Amino acid sequence: MADVKNLLIAVNSGVNHPYNQYAAYVVAFLAKKLANIENVSIYYGPEGVAVTRKGELAKLKIDNSLKELVAGQVAGLNASDLPDNLEQLARFEKNSLGIQIFSCGTFHVIDGIGKSLEDLSNLEDFIVPLKLPDAAKALLGADKIHYL
Repeated sequence: MADVKNLLIAVNSGVNHPYNQYAAYVVAFLAKKLANIENVSIYYGPEGVAVTRKGELAKLKIDNSLKELVAGQVAGLNASDLPDNLEQLARFEKNSLGIQIFSCGTFHVIDGIGKSLEDLSNLEDFIVPLKLPDAAKALLGADKIHYL
């Protein structure tokens, strides 16, 4: 993956597929920490925007057995370093690793998360809703796209 500078992880599944949500954040972490990919983004597509509603990622817990399982596979990672849920992990990845997290604002409106493209009241504050042209630029500008 040395030639990949822009990795986009497209999540097009909702809370009914929690493993896809976990995988998106684990792949993003590993892309930054192990593969040293410069720009890593997680994009919530049309079927995934429900996860961007406030509180949804926090419902996806990372219990001690899962922390041990994941940490045991990554050199230098301790189970105690891992957060308790995916919302906390997403915030860490965005703030500490520079991973971008965004979604399609159009589908926020269609799904009822917002009343307009500007209505962010029900959206997690760390997720940036994109208008269609910007979403297309992100998708078309990626060197590699990983779909979940």
